[in-house]
Amino acid sequence: MTRFILDPNSLPELSAAQRDRLDAMTEADIAGGAEADIDNPPLSDLELGKVRSARIVRQARRHSGLSQAAFAKTYRINVARLRDLEQGRTQADSALLAYLTVIEKEPETVRRALES
Repeated sequence: MTRFILDPNSLPELSAAQRDRLDAMTEADIAGGAEADIDNPPLSDLELGKVRSARIVRQARRHSGLSQAAFAKTYRINVARLRDLEQGRTQADSALLAYLTVIEKEPETVRRALES
């Protein structure tokens, strides 16, 4: 196996024929190709939910500029739970996703509310 490292400053480009082939694919073609790929099967609904949760959690924490430990302490989230969420091992429930949205939009308001 050969390891390939993508250079973000020199991204590969599709040929016109490759672009035309991809543009001609239907959703059914795409789904069929994904299902036939034994090395990269489509995600289940549960796996997809974990990926979405992880993205939202990481985005909120990165927006805060805090480490996992500091974010967890500041916003009273169990640090192990936060790690599991960020690494896609578990899925956040709707209440936690809503809380993270509020933290991302109004971090100082949440911080002040929790300090009082």
